[in-house]
Amino acid sequence: MQTVSDICVFASVQPLDWSAAALDVAVKVLCSLGAIMLVMCFAGLSVVAERKVCAYIQGRYGPNRTAIPVVAAVPLIGNFLKKNGLMQLVADGLKFLLKEDPLPAHVGKFWYLAAPLMSLSPVLIAACVIPFGAYWSDGQLCPLSAADIDVSLVFALAVSALGVYGAIMAGWSSNSKFPYMGAMRASAQVISYELTMGLSVLPVVMWVAHSSESPLSLFEIAKAQGGLWFCIVQPLSALLFLVAMFAETNRLPFDMAESETDLVSGYHTEYGSFKFGLFFVGEYGHMVLGSSLFIVLFLGGWNPFPGVVWPESWGWAGALLSLLTFIVKIAAMLFLFIWVRWTLPRFRYDQVMRLGWKVLLPLALANFAAYLVFMSF
Repeated sequence: MQTVSDICVFASVQPLDWSAAALDVAVKVLCSLGAIMLVMCFAGLSVVAERKVCAYIQGRYGPNRTAIPVVAAVPLIGNFLKKNGLMQLVADGLKFLLKEDPLPAHVGKFWYLAAPLMSLSPVLIAACVIPFGAYWSDGQLCPLSAADIDVSLVFALAVSALGVYGAIMAGWSSNSKFPYMGAMRASAQVISYELTMGLSVLPVVMWVAHSSESPLSLFEIAKAQGGLWFCIVQPLSALLFLVAMFAETNRLPFDMAESETDLVSGYHTEYGSFKFGLFFVGEYGHMVLGSSLFIVLFLGGWNPFPGVVWPESWGWAGALLSLLTFIVKIAAMLFLFIWVRWTLPRFRYDQVMRLGWKVLLPLALANFAAYLVFMSF
């Protein structure tokens, strides 16, 4: 039975502040949409950047002729978009949408149609836990992310690794030898380099654990780099993660899954039109996601320079600057991806496997053991 004092305590409970709850939900929804838009915009612009940077490296012009007549007629703006190839992005999108989209008779239809979605979906899901910036609220630093969970690092790595299922499903359902071979290469490559990637992150987690109760939180890891960035403190971990990230995203010199010289186009050989476009966007989306993880883990997150943070007194101006800082770092990382692609030759498959198992994995184990001993003392 309830006593009189219990009833009085129950009656004195304040009603739920629905306005604050609604505001919190609205912020989370906006952050979710913002994260997806950020990834998709960078994935689209990376197509243009790929061509322009490639042209610059090879000493030739990039796309500078494609034009939409109505837009090209606008003074200054139209000429700027045309000369910099920005209308090429619209042309590519229309091409993917309007081309004939046949369905081969020999494929496993359900898995064949589901594979492009499986390639892109993990990127958009994992992007929701990336802290793209920070803002101060009630004297407390909060992340600009859709979901701030204690194990966001594990969540991001686990969900992003699911993207390889898109390649496996595409290769298996195509009922063709070249896609099947590309799918097998993709799965073997992910298994080989996932171990190195996981081991390279463990020293970072141990470093953060002594100052935070949530060392597996991406927000806490980025916040811990208000002083020296982890790429300075742990350079070998950063290098191992960077190489493994190139392999995980199937970028040159690790594009064994879609090697044109021996597999025609790899696991998406039987795809065309809009379905191929989803694979295309998924690849660049994985580059954006991998770059974001590397920035949070080793490049100080939203902090502009080592030892420099945006002041709390700047309020939302500081939050906006933190977001812009993160965007600039993503652009720099994407330039690195493109630069490496048009500089280094493609490895042989046996060289890729040897590098993963005989070089990077022992280095990652030795690095982890060294930091384990160092942190023990």
